[in-house]
Amino acid sequence: MKKYIYLMMSILILNISKAQTTEVLESDKIVGVWEVGSGKARVKVTKYGDKFGGKIVWLKEPTYPDGTKKVDKNNPDETKRTVPLLGYNNLLGFSYKGKSEYDGGTIYDPENGSVYNCNIFLKDDNTLEVRGYIGVSLFGRTDTWKRVTIKAK
Repeated sequence: MKKYIYLMMSILILNISKAQTTEVLESDKIVGVWEVGSGKARVKVTKYGDKFGGKIVWLKEPTYPDGTKKVDKNNPDETKRTVPLLGYNNLLGFSYKGKSEYDGGTIYDPENGSVYNCNIFLKDDNTLEVRGYIGVSLFGRTDTWKRVTIKAK
């Protein structure tokens, strides 16, 4: 009888472990480099702890006409207006909620210096719907981001 109980417990533990592994793999599908809808920037999404965030890793126009690097000139915090946009963390604090949905995070828009609440939905393996909003998700804007495939040389 003890052998039967140990066998059943082992099977149960293996099934729970497999379910947890599947959940982690499902949540990590957002990790990668994504091009924003305008094509002006690319954001690399990574996982830190149990949260997800992203930083700007490419700009279509990385410099001003005078050749200087683009900075966060619209930031309401004057001390941050000289911070380069390349490498800037603009997605913070997202949790995976299941069913390809991430929420609880914020998105920073360097074009106007505003931070918005944000939800992200992984529409398919290569498409994100990123919705920034103030207060209620109903009052916001959705941008479609496409995964960037890095080709090996």
